[in-house]
Amino acid sequence: MDQTVNDTGWRGSQEGWLEAAYYSLLESGVDSVKILSLAKKLGLSRTSFYWFFRDREELLAVLVARWRKKNTGNIVKQSQAYAETLAEAMLNVFDCWLNKDLFDAKFEFAVRSWALQSPEILDEVQLADQVRLEALKQMNMRFGHSEMTADVRARTAYLVQIGYISMQSDEDLATRMKRIPEYIAVYTGEVPQQRELDRFFSRHSYKPLHRPVK
Repeated sequence: MDQTVNDTGWRGSQEGWLEAAYYSLLESGVDSVKILSLAKKLGLSRTSFYWFFRDREELLAVLVARWRKKNTGNIVKQSQAYAETLAEAMLNVFDCWLNKDLFDAKFEFAVRSWALQSPEILDEVQLADQVRLEALKQMNMRFGHSEMTADVRARTAYLVQIGYISMQSDEDLATRMKRIPEYIAVYTGEVPQQRELDRFFSRHSYKPLHRPVK
């Protein structure tokens, strides 16, 4: 629903309420996502909420759908993107780990933390893991790996990244970029070609100080 005004004043927008819920989830967990506290943050009346959502449960469901569409949807999309080699295909997936527009790591951490206290959200997380792993497995199989090899390579790449998120590992961009060629080699069994790395670095506005010696 679009922004709404009537003779009692400003009621905000559905996106505004959703954004407030999103930031509350990231900052303080799902228990902080309450209608009254969100209304105070937005400077709106509590009743304004009901112009856009039936109840708190609907708001939470929309948040989960947003997480699912962005984080799972983009991993699947990137795994299916055009690539000449498996190394390049994995670099396409790595775009997710470096571009918040493709994958929101803080959102991922918040939803996984939420899953620790909600069986329903745990089911959502486990389903997302299955979908993502299957996408990565299919990507590996597309480049000739057997189903078992593809499955193990998919798990190796994906579970390491989830480990980064769960541990809230903090790497500066230069450090991570230096490690990426080795990660690609480990995950795919292929050394990425320099032109593939150059395209990847360019997408993320990164310029290596020293190009590898051939």
